[in-house]
Amino acid sequence: MDKNLLIFIAVGLVFMYFVSNFVTELQKEDENLQSTTFHKKHSIDQYIKKDSIGQTILDVEGVPEDVQVAAWNASKLKKDLIEYFPDFDTMKLFAKDRVRGDTLRTKLIKHIDTIEKRFFSGEIDAEKAKKELETLK
Repeated sequence: MDKNLLIFIAVGLVFMYFVSNFVTELQKEDENLQSTTFHKKHSIDQYIKKDSIGQTILDVEGVPEDVQVAAWNASKLKKDLIEYFPDFDTMKLFAKDRVRGDTLRTKLIKHIDTIEKRFFSGEIDAEKAKKELETLK
């Protein structure tokens, strides 16, 4: 390949990186520029916190139940919980340790219990169990 072409591509990629970061910073600072995608992506940022040992937690204490469930479904903690599948006891401990908010925690543990019973009875397979764990209603 031609050296000039490689340099042109590299400069273009660096330019695109800086432009995308600049636009993201503008969106954070100016509410008029914030898109609906930006709002969806960052809607639960206020509930994501760090606990005393540095773990990421979801703190939805005192928030309406529908907001708690929406925050859980949009959080990265949900994916972390599913990684423990099929160790349901560890999943329940994860929910107790990393979720602040009695309503959501209780609902999540009941959801895990229901899926555990259905999985071990043979009613659902591993893939279906993981899929059901992904969405809390």
